[in-house]
Amino acid sequence: MLKPLPTLRQLRYLIALNQHHHFGKAAEACLATQSTVSTGLAELESLLGVTLVERTRRRVLMTPIGEQLAERAKGVLRDAEDMVDLAALFKHAPLCGPLSFGIIPTIAPYILPQALPQLRQAFPELKLHLREDLTANLLERLFAGELEAALIALPYAEDGLETLIVGRDPFLFVARPDHPLSAFEEITGSQIAEAGLVLLEEGHCLRDHSLAACSLAPNALRETILATSLATLVQMVASDLGVTILPKLALDHGVLAGTDLISRPLAAPSADRILALCWRDSSVRAAELRLLAPFFTP
Repeated sequence: MLKPLPTLRQLRYLIALNQHHHFGKAAEACLATQSTVSTGLAELESLLGVTLVERTRRRVLMTPIGEQLAERAKGVLRDAEDMVDLAALFKHAPLCGPLSFGIIPTIAPYILPQALPQLRQAFPELKLHLREDLTANLLERLFAGELEAALIALPYAEDGLETLIVGRDPFLFVARPDHPLSAFEEITGSQIAEAGLVLLEEGHCLRDHSLAACSLAPNALRETILATSLATLVQMVASDLGVTILPKLALDHGVLAGTDLISRPLAAPSADRILALCWRDSSVRAAELRLLAPFFTP
């Protein structure tokens, strides 16, 4: 059963009376009549079942419980005023206050270093709370209300989402320089299948996108050799455990640094992944979230 609660007006009267110890002055501070304040406090005493004010002919005295509750009321009123201020801020200034944002691990290390400083400069009141995870987990949190938006890679089938494309990220073939395929200017899917492809473990959408880019079935993989990150994948290829497919975004940001691995374009006409912002199609912040797009463009 719900407890009956004091109104903010009653708490404001209690605070004013505890400050002034005079009904007339308390009423003046609250822009109310003396009788209104007196009635409001009497109703509050009835609601709480305690005496808050000791009324005498000479002066007004607060009871010990009245003083304690008046101090508590200050915090309640302050929180309520903060709520109003926050709502006003959201109404008049876009992208301010807290924003829970998800991003997949095959994008985060390459986009965030440039995006975060720019966002701080453009929207200093924005408090971004980041969550890095696999696409399925991010979308689960998104629909549960734990995230407000995410940066993912498409295609990814999911109803109830609104998406905004921020860029395309081509895939490149990566191998050791002494690999036979390094002599070719472009690499086909059939060549990759025969070379022994190693990719990320299941759950990473990059795995599915890479296979689709080469028109390969999952059984084209060496299932016993799977990586948990792009950095591990690069080291596997450098150790001659196979060849791989990597997004250009990762290569542009130095994922091959410290190795002598080579990269080649794929012959497939649409060998890329689509980077997109997404949010619930019911989100009230959709207009604001669209403002994020330029900052997450590769």
